[in-house]
Amino acid sequence: MQRMEGELAATLETNLARIGHIQLADNPGRHEPGTGEINYPFLFGRLDELGYAGWIGCEYKPRTTTTAGLDWLHSYQPARQAARAASHAS
Repeated sequence: MQRMEGELAATLETNLARIGHIQLADNPGRHEPGTGEINYPFLFGRLDELGYAGWIGCEYKPRTTTTAGLDWLHSYQPARQAARAASHAS
């Protein structure tokens, strides 16, 4: 979508009611998030703001190994865990 249309956040927002599954791959190269031009922290935050509840799948070619290609995910886990803990505490 980035290559064909650009403006990912606006396109997602416009079509959110029809989206049930998002597949990830950074551009260029179809590698893991954080290796190209897509601002994933912004997009993930925007999806949260919009209330997206569908699936997000990873369909990319790791630059090195599969394990190393999943390292990007760790930066999102602490925030998710803290948000869950805060919602359960209230």
